[in-house]
Amino acid sequence: MGWAVFGDRLATEVAEVRHDVRGLGSGFWALVVTFDGAVSAVRFARVRRVDPAAPPPPRIPWRPLTGEWTTSLDRPEYLAAVREVRRRIAAGTVYQVNVCRVMSCPLPESADLDGLGHLLAQGNPAPYAARLALPEAGLDIVSASPEAYLLRHAGHLVSRPIKGTAVTAQQLLPKDHAENVMIVDLVRNDLSHVCLPGTVRVDRLCAVEQHPGLVHLVSDVSGDQRDEATWADVLAASFPPGSVSGAPKSTALQAIRDLEPVARGPYCGAIGWVDGDAGEAALAVGIRTFWAERDADGRRWLRFGAGSGITWPSDPADEWAETQLKAARLLGLASGTVRAPRDTIEDDRKDLAHADRHL
Repeated sequence: MGWAVFGDRLATEVAEVRHDVRGLGSGFWALVVTFDGAVSAVRFARVRRVDPAAPPPPRIPWRPLTGEWTTSLDRPEYLAAVREVRRRIAAGTVYQVNVCRVMSCPLPESADLDGLGHLLAQGNPAPYAARLALPEAGLDIVSASPEAYLLRHAGHLVSRPIKGTAVTAQQLLPKDHAENVMIVDLVRNDLSHVCLPGTVRVDRLCAVEQHPGLVHLVSDVSGDQRDEATWADVLAASFPPGSVSGAPKSTALQAIRDLEPVARGPYCGAIGWVDGDAGEAALAVGIRTFWAERDADGRRWLRFGAGSGITWPSDPADEWAETQLKAARLLGLASGTVRAPRDTIEDDRKDLAHADRHL
């Protein structure tokens, strides 16, 4: 039987699997929505609290991957995609587009992602970490997401978009702040469709947050949800998350369809839980996320995505480097080239050098 862990919540005993969000008004659910909008909702009969700082050892320890990582967009292709987005910005059809690539490595049949989840908890702790082992729904996911897509408590919705990434706070650029402000405006508009008039506000703008190996600019946007607004309404108004799509969202999504050769899957979608009885939820943006899947020939792969927000000031080489920065530490953990735990800037530089050689 499947199970899931979200921070200090361990959910077991699968009771129901749905592919819509109509049943989320009662019970405890794991919810995964792919970037393209496919829903997997799994209700559990049992939920208990655990200590996230002391996870039990995995049944099968993680063995470092020895295969070669490949990428859906190589460096020349990614640079060309950035240039095309800048052309569309110059033409006035879009202001910002998040361009992503999916990296893949052969995954042995004996590999168990529980071991990888344990490794990430040590080497890349994250505020919205999750592990979903749900064969009933075809989900095998380990996430170390730092970003809240939607938090709900007592009728209050909060979204915490991340835009702006660097190794240190001193390396953040005016472009990073402009990106963040642009997406904050988009998120304000999204929430206004399902929140009471006058309640949507920006509680925090462009705060610098330290995460393993890098810093992010993070803003908080909140509002009081209308009583009649359902989860279907909330997702329809706000999905996919603005920080991983772009602005305006409609033309940004068209650019993504035109430029990205493979589907993102759960990467950049929503991953988290909904407690319908308590009226609470914590859905993360599915970034810094690994997932296992099989291709058409039955071969098993480990996938991981990384992307960057493209605006008019974007330099194509710098945007490629940002995707390398976001991938380096986590791919290094999966491949055994990064120690866990460790936190030095020198180790982060080594991770980037390794990623540049292999991706």
